[in-house]
Amino acid sequence: MSEIVDNQLQINQNIEVRDNRPVKLLTQDGEILEVPIYVIEQSALIKGMIDDGGSEEEIPLQNITMGVLKLVIEFLEHLINNQPPEIEKPLRSNDLEDVTTEWFAKFIDRDDDTVQDLVLAANYMDIKPLLELSCAKLGAVIRGLTIPEFRKRFNIVNDFTPEEEAEPFDEARIAELHEEFIKSQNSETQASTQ
Repeated sequence: MSEIVDNQLQINQNIEVRDNRPVKLLTQDGEILEVPIYVIEQSALIKGMIDDGGSEEEIPLQNITMGVLKLVIEFLEHLINNQPPEIEKPLRSNDLEDVTTEWFAKFIDRDDDTVQDLVLAANYMDIKPLLELSCAKLGAVIRGLTIPEFRKRFNIVNDFTPEEEAEPFDEARIAELHEEFIKSQNSETQASTQ
């Protein structure tokens, strides 16, 4: 009998209590979306705001539209019972179903603008799994493009002159310039701390 009681207590201790109180999120479009704390606290930004000031006030998300916020909430609701798989880097395939689960691959199978908005929202709200997934999607898209295709797809104006365009790409020179930049940053940091 004692063993049954012990098992019952263990089961009861493993039940997670969820905070269903609503948090009001104010989007860039001026719309408000109420979301339970247990869902939205997966955002490190929002969790910090709730911990610091409570959940009674509206939380402004000035850079996020209602449409993108609804996608973020859909993602967070799915995360409650489904941990995202680790996305291997570099990607071993451009097909995200090969590197993640079917749900995550279908969720992020959206147009470029929406994926970019999700990257920005995930970064701003500090939602690492969404940031990793949306960046993986962009990486898979970019990986197969030539430079002209990349420019066209993402509306990037080519500001190189024909002479600059004709110059060979010198990876060694780029690496040297990067090293020089890092050294200059380090010396500036050291000088400012002394």
